Amino acid sequence: MQPSPAQFIEQQIKEFVRTNPANRLSFRNSYAMWAEPLVKFANGDDPIFTEYKNIISPVHLTPREALAKAYDKNPEDVPEHLSVISWILPVAEETRKSNRTQVDVPSRLWSHTRWYGEQSNEELRACVVELLTKMGYMTVAPVLRPYFQLYANEKGLYSNWSERHIAYAAGHGTFSLSDGLITECGVAHRCGSVVTSLILPPSRRTAKGPYSNCLFYLGVNCRACIDRCPAGAITEKGHDKNKCQQYCTDISLSSALKDGYDNDNSIVGCGLCQTRVPCEFQNPTKKKMKKKEE
Repeated sequence: MQPSPAQFIEQQIKEFVRTNPANRLSFRNSYAMWAEPLVKFANGDDPIFTEYKNIISPVHLTPREALAKAYDKNPEDVPEHLSVISWILPVAEETRKSNRTQVDVPSRLWSHTRWYGEQSNEELRACVVELLTKMGYMTVAPVLRPYFQLYANEKGLYSNWSERHIAYAAGHGTFSLSDGLITECGVAHRCGSVVTSLILPPSRRTAKGPYSNCLFYLGVNCRACIDRCPAGAITEKGHDKNKCQQYCTDISLSSALKDGYDNDNSIVGCGLCQTRVPCEFQNPTKKKMKKKEE
């Protein structure tokens, strides 16, 4: 039996992560940075994408705008039905374990995964775009296009295509006190997405609200990510992106991080708030809800 288009796309993404050399650290015995990905889909014209213009910024693109810009067309001139493919790349268990013991800077494996792992994520985006384009569908990975931009305001950095918010729209999970996205495989991951004219069945958003998977917002006395943050950037009021960014910049330049590291990366991704926390590799609210039901 032939797989459905959704099954086919999911299979291709998982196969890339499982077999492609881009997911391997050649200088660490071909260590695989990402575990098996989670793949979900969203309707390209879901109203939530328009809401992001108010939630994030007016510059945040809808999927229709992102596809139209890539093909130098007006939004109304692209196909009537669009889909968004969103995936989650879970950080490998050994990498997570290595970061749990850190208190000031990320482990080497974590730093390598943030740098080389995101490079592999870019290759995955390009692979999905090439695959679907060859099949005759209009497709774009907004993050790879020249129009993708980072901006800054008094609250910190933001972009015109937020992979985390795209993942939320596709039903992958909800946000945390630390601003991460808590998925079924936890908060230690990277996100990726493409927009395509291939019609795919939208995944359901089952969460009751944008913070439903976070224990803190559920009324549990959880301060794990607050206690883990060496920059003091996370409080009960939320995540201070400016403090976080400054700390990551400082440690990127520090000799403590550079000495003995195997790459010349300039992005280290602290990630301490994503490890040794209840939401590291799971949705922690499931246990709580199960106890309530019992």
